[in-house]
Amino acid sequence: MAKLKVYRTPAGFHDAYVAAPSQKAALAAWGSDANLFARGLAEVVSDPELTREPLAHPGEVIRVARTMADTAEDSPRRKRHRVETAVPREEASSPKAKAMPKPRPKPKPKSKPKPSRAGLDRAEAAIEAAEGHFAEERAKLKREEEALAARRRTLDKEQASERTRLDRARIAARDAYEAALEEWRGE
Repeated sequence: MAKLKVYRTPAGFHDAYVAAPSQKAALAAWGSDANLFARGLAEVVSDPELTREPLAHPGEVIRVARTMADTAEDSPRRKRHRVETAVPREEASSPKAKAMPKPRPKPKPKSKPKPSRAGLDRAEAAIEAAEGHFAEERAKLKREEEALAARRRTLDKEQASERTRLDRARIAARDAYEAALEEWRGE
């Protein structure tokens, strides 16, 4: 499934938001035949507060009423759109209309934010955790190997001691047998 982006366009006194995989899909959701993005009337929204509801309902147009604060130049909802007031033709030639300040130029779009290291940090932490786990397992195996080697040495000593004792018993039994055999033969 394509990754969703949240798009916004002004719609009267509302902003229309939609979570869609592409600009084309957003235009279709808004029912627009014109490319609002090329005209500067639509944009991608990255503010988490503004994207939460559209991302919860992909493909649905979410209308949010604009307040006076939202029409301000520095509002996150209006960061690229400005409300411009049209002056009627008969008033355009009046001295008052000529004294009106010209609209400010649109601000340059901000450069892209620095990419997040969160994914890389998680991957590196996972590797570090795995290395730590395997180092602990190797240390545990080494302790077990040392314990087994000590048990083997103890067992070897016990075997040598038992073998010596049994060899002595066998020699004594052989000597007794040979003596009994000599006596039986009458030698």
